[in-house]
Amino acid sequence: MLMTMERRPAIRTLRGWAISVLQEAGAIRECEEHGWMQDRADPHARELALDIATQEPPDGLSPDQAIAEIRGVLDSIGDTCPECRPD
Repeated sequence: MLMTMERRPAIRTLRGWAISVLQEAGAIRECEEHGWMQDRADPHARELALDIATQEPPDGLSPDQAIAEIRGVLDSIGDTCPECRPD
C-alpha cells in the first residue's frame, strides 16, 4: 500500500514555525472564542515539540536554535486567554 506523508505548510516566520510545531504536538491550543494561544501545560506534548524541533529544524537553523525558539514561544504564552472572563 502506498503511503504518503503530509507535509507541513510553509511558514513565513520562525515564531510561526514554532507555534505550528507546538500546536501539532498538542502543547498549545487556540482559544475558540478569541484566538489567543494557550499553554496546555502538558509535559509530554512539550517534550514531543522539542523532539520535532531537534529532528526537523527549519532550513538554516541548528537543532539548538530551533529548541531555543520553541522554548521562547512557550515562555511567551500563558495558560489562560486574556480576553476570557474567569469563571
